[in-house]
Amino acid sequence: MIFNFIFGRYKKRRRAKARSLADLRVGESAILSELELSPPVAEHLMNLGFVPGLVVKVLRSGPGGDPRIYRVDGAEVAMRRDTSRHIQVELADAPAFGD
Repeated sequence: MIFNFIFGRYKKRRRAKARSLADLRVGESAILSELELSPPVAEHLMNLGFVPGLVVKVLRSGPGGDPRIYRVDGAEVAMRRDTSRHIQVELADAPAFGD
């Protein structure tokens, strides 16, 4: 991916299996791993907070499941499923007791 050079390190292997953002259910959280989109679209999403390494949560879904509302870095962003299918994520670990 074109934007992986920003972090200056290789991706760490995690136990969770990588999936797309569209595969998550409402209420689930995941860690963004890669944006497989054209550079202008990927840059726009990164400006909105969709930066690899951050946690994104699915808040709610529109009628029929499209669009979906995601929370990332304190912002809520609506995105269509056809766009979110090109964003790779890894499931976040379950929160510790009391979190």
